[in-house]
Amino acid sequence: MVSQPSVKPTSTTNIKMTDSAGAKMNAATIAEPFSLARGSQARGFAGSRPKKYAEWTGKACARDGIRYELREVPKDELLEALEKANKDSDVHGILVYYPCFGAFPSFFGGTMDDFLRDSISIKKDVEGLCQLYRGNLYRNIRYVDDERTQKCVLFCTPLAIVKILEHLGVYDKTKPTGNHLSGVNITAINRSDIVGRPLAAMLANDGADVYSADIDSLYLFRRGKLIPSEETQETACKKSRVIITGVPVKSYKLPLEWVSENTVIINVASFKNVDEAELL
Repeated sequence: MVSQPSVKPTSTTNIKMTDSAGAKMNAATIAEPFSLARGSQARGFAGSRPKKYAEWTGKACARDGIRYELREVPKDELLEALEKANKDSDVHGILVYYPCFGAFPSFFGGTMDDFLRDSISIKKDVEGLCQLYRGNLYRNIRYVDDERTQKCVLFCTPLAIVKILEHLGVYDKTKPTGNHLSGVNITAINRSDIVGRPLAAMLANDGADVYSADIDSLYLFRRGKLIPSEETQETACKKSRVIITGVPVKSYKLPLEWVSENTVIINVASFKNVDEAELL
């Protein structure tokens, strides 16, 4: 099981619903091989009250040697500030702490927050939220250019889950790219725009059949297609090698009778969606 609290995730694999306990590891072990180039600068723009997130970002950047600067900008000046940061050669990455305008509409269609996301240069969009990166993800386009020299930026939490699954051996690297998860069933109990939906796309792009569950529906993601499914959350979980939970409700717990032997569980919610004491 991989359990991700709000700050420090842990992971467990080889879960057995028999007499033997599951195994648990610190996710820092998985993250250890990854490193970042020193000397980069990221700039964060705050339009409302995201101080706690900004503090976490600043601490994380400091640990990785990234110069981080937070700018609190009035909402009506955000677009201008983004345009300046796009042109500033000393800025290598831009973060915006949403929501800024909430559901307030943009003159150009969609919401104003959507417009802000699409206003960040693709060279500085470190979260992969702009339309180009989102569209490429759902179309399984992995590079920005035809020469395949620059990979698309992916959503950070779904990408972290991919790295966890690679570390746990769920990905079969002996198969061609795009088929590393061929034959693997995965259930994701979350279909948010930031985590569940892009995660399902990433896993499906690598060949998995992904059952995407929300509060009142369940669909099958399969290589860019969203297919209605007659499975229930229970039947989908029971046939899945991987179950990913991201339910933002304190009372929710994944029923352990839904978990088959040797299942990998990953929790990305800030609440404990899995009863670790009973499971382990």
